[in-house]
Amino acid sequence: MKILVTGGAGFIGSAVVRLAVSRGHQVVNLDALTYAACLENVASVADDPHYWFEHVDIRDRAALDRVFEQYKPDVVMHLAAESHVDRSIDGPADFIETNITGTFNMLEAARKFWTDQGKPDGFRFHHISTDEVFGSLPNDPSIQFTEDTSYDPRSPYSSSKAASDHLVRAWHETYGLPVVLTNCSNNYGPFHFPEKLIPVVILNALAGKDLPIYGDGSNIRDWLYVEDHADALLLVVAKGQSGRSYNIGGENERTNLELVKTLCQILDQKRPKPQGSYGDQITFVTDRPGHDARYAIDPTRIREELGWRPSVTVEEGLEKTVQWYLDNEDWWRPLQERHGVGQRLGKG
Repeated sequence: MKILVTGGAGFIGSAVVRLAVSRGHQVVNLDALTYAACLENVASVADDPHYWFEHVDIRDRAALDRVFEQYKPDVVMHLAAESHVDRSIDGPADFIETNITGTFNMLEAARKFWTDQGKPDGFRFHHISTDEVFGSLPNDPSIQFTEDTSYDPRSPYSSSKAASDHLVRAWHETYGLPVVLTNCSNNYGPFHFPEKLIPVVILNALAGKDLPIYGDGSNIRDWLYVEDHADALLLVVAKGQSGRSYNIGGENERTNLELVKTLCQILDQKRPKPQGSYGDQITFVTDRPGHDARYAIDPTRIREELGWRPSVTVEEGLEKTVQWYLDNEDWWRPLQERHGVGQRLGKG
């Protein structure tokens, strides 16, 4: 299978690229190489004869048409997106242009290619999205996001992703474009850009800095190991039903405070401080505007229809993640110099 992956130099996209190539698929990685992208993420497959890289922005329609015509992919996995909520609060324009207009360009380029090729039955446009489009849940374990949950986005980021989801569904209903959609919970793992909670906590802890937690740390997230997510995405693009959406969750709900304490305990074991615990560095900071209280995914559909479940608990995944950051300082150290990394963003 030849797969066109957008955003393949980013966090989740690179995990998809690495796994797809390892399974013998041909992969075209299309990425604009914005601030959060890093070609080191795919260095392990860069010399593989089944891998190609295209430095292209999804806002450039002519370039997209060229890539489709040149490579003639069997399927598209669309991951390219601006994804940091705090940055969306400070500068929403990039999120509108990339996540909405960029997705429109991808859909139109894919529709043209699919039509020109005679509308092959096996073609799929797989749009990868987030559970944040569903809004916020109460602290009730019996209530989770399902594929039928109404959309209720609260941030510029989640609103832009909700809009892109609606575009994808509209292109399926209006033009018949074969699409599948997935909405995932919070990802974590190797190659996570160091502006998100888990890598920030790990790297601040090692540097002896404060470990910032928004509000009182009671916000709940469902945590999904990125390599599990990549496995699920490849399954959905291959076997998911056209027009269908699938929620992908880690089945690992934790409060932010619980998560940070777990990270500190792992670091205490793997790289003990001369005195005290990394937990002593925990600091509570002013909450993010519009901070959703809880996300939780009901993964019944993907489990029953496609037979997928996550392979690790959050504790197992966090231990792997911490060890990866301890072993890969040469990857994350240069990224800390990029614009906005290490600064408090999104104060509104």
